[in-house]
Amino acid sequence: MDCPTVVDLFAGAGGLSLGFKQAGYRSLWAADNHPAAVETFKLNVGDHAECVEIKASTIFPKPTVIVGGPPCQGFSSAGMRLKGDRRNTLVSVFAQLVARVRPPAFVFENVEGILTTEMGRRIEELLKPLIASGYRIHLRKINAANFGVPQHRKRVLAIGGLGFDPTFPEPTHSAFGAPGATLAATHLPLAETVADAIDNLPAPSDKAPGCPEGHYCRSQDANRRQRIAALAPGQTMRDLPEELWHQSYRRRAHRRVQDGTPSERRGGPPSGIRRLKGNEPSKAITGRAVSEFVHPREDRFVTLRECARLQTFPDSFIFRGTKAERSLLIGNAVPPRLAEAIAHRLAEGLRYGRVRGKSGALLSFVPALSRGISPALQQVTSLVESSFRPDTAQARLF
Repeated sequence: MDCPTVVDLFAGAGGLSLGFKQAGYRSLWAADNHPAAVETFKLNVGDHAECVEIKASTIFPKPTVIVGGPPCQGFSSAGMRLKGDRRNTLVSVFAQLVARVRPPAFVFENVEGILTTEMGRRIEELLKPLIASGYRIHLRKINAANFGVPQHRKRVLAIGGLGFDPTFPEPTHSAFGAPGATLAATHLPLAETVADAIDNLPAPSDKAPGCPEGHYCRSQDANRRQRIAALAPGQTMRDLPEELWHQSYRRRAHRRVQDGTPSERRGGPPSGIRRLKGNEPSKAITGRAVSEFVHPREDRFVTLRECARLQTFPDSFIFRGTKAERSLLIGNAVPPRLAEAIAHRLAEGLRYGRVRGKSGALLSFVPALSRGISPALQQVTSLVESSFRPDTAQARLF
């Protein structure tokens, strides 16, 4: 265990692998089916990444830990949730690969929407083969801001140990500036803010590549400039006079009440554009952040590099692909700072974890960061508790 190793499935830009590398792990292999992602990984993390479609039969070196975040668009609240979306089945592929290879530990990361998609079916697909294989698992929703990331990014983490109880990472910071954020870890130092992350950057260039790379922002047309200038910190498109709404926002806003679109296909509430608050952590960075998030003080959209900083990537980390591809790679990534916190705590479990024999179990299940949960999440919670009987003593809020 002096030098634990890691394999990264559905690696994207490499945020998980970078965090594990910073924690002292050696990356053995990584894979993604997106060429820009693989090129980015090779440039920044290691040249052992491959551009392949990951299947249950995929062969790779056996590591200490398998990590991965299968594509989440099929159950992301930022898009349209499509029942039967092929991407959803990749959760099962991840579980099958871990169960077949049987590394000492695994880490699974995904959006919070995975909990309620198809009434918890994806959670069952993840847990059943892994518990049957002897993994002892924590499954919890976390906010990245509680781990030093200057961003409210709610995600689901599953951390499993083969025959031992893994150590789930404890928060290092107190989150604030979002509903329910102050319900956990209030005794800790405050999370970093947008200003903490980006204020020491120079003025952005008006053309690529910018300095540091990705720090550029092209001029906007008159309508966008007027729209942006009218936004106060924290405001979104819905706070503007209707004559300033752009057409795509107008159609989406009216569609939600007029066309009878089923609720599971509507996606999240539209915000159009949003001016960030400099004195709070950012809202979750997505693949559309460079065209939706406005700088806290300046009348412009945030740059790729500012988004990367809010995701805790160092300025030396260079993203490849078109601007749209780079934006997506940044938005889909696991913040390296969060990944490093996970990796350090997992290393403790790998070294000192209490051996429990061959019995797999769900050690804890924390599906929400507040005490009130939706009816859909309550149904899934009942399903999980009846199917896997988590240790309720450990299934608690931070």
